[in-house]
Amino acid sequence: MLELDAISTRYGVVNILNKVSLEVPQGEVVCLLGPNGAGKTTTFKAIAGLLPLQHGRISIFGKNLADSRTEALAGMGVGFVPEGRRLFPELSVRENLQVGYDALRPNERFEQALERVVELFPRVGERLAQAAGTLSGGEQAMVALGRVLIGQPRLVIMDEPTLGLSPKLIEEYFVTVERIHKEGITVLLIEQNAEAALSIAHRGYLLLKGQIVASGGAQELLGNDVIKHLYL
Repeated sequence: MLELDAISTRYGVVNILNKVSLEVPQGEVVCLLGPNGAGKTTTFKAIAGLLPLQHGRISIFGKNLADSRTEALAGMGVGFVPEGRRLFPELSVRENLQVGYDALRPNERFEQALERVVELFPRVGERLAQAAGTLSGGEQAMVALGRVLIGQPRLVIMDEPTLGLSPKLIEEYFVTVERIHKEGITVLLIEQNAEAALSIAHRGYLLLKGQIVASGGAQELLGNDVIKHLYL
């Protein structure tokens, strides 16, 4: 479904990613792990078309993304949850959700799609009239994911979605990720929280200093010495 084939990127003259390759097969949860500065968010931006590639190839659903704009990816069924949520703070929760919906499905019924998000996140339903910028971090995380899910994506790519959340909220968030996966959504989860991410993933990759240094099944990576040293 998603494939990165030896991609390299740079900011100015500084190389960030060096021949990074990974695969996200349809129907799986795959995690990309790494400490701060490893290149995780750069990988997210490269997939989203926000950063040009110096080398390599990215394909989604078998289509080369070389000339695709970010909005075209959304139309193909790819949803992005960026680091830091990136909500419109002065708009209400309802308006934030409607922005995500109208961009993809302007002629369909918003209310029906909204019911689905509220079913997943009852707390979001209680906050629909509230300005998004006044929500707690956990509530903002729910709205950011709901804004993506309301567009009915086939693939969701999340960049550090649990950053700053309490352990209890992290657990709740990953339960929701498992639920949407069981409903047929493929997930690439870019995370620092290795143990929690691997607990719900099928497979994973470890990124260090812009390079993939380990990959394999989730249980295999939990026993990896480098991951144990960095995280466990």
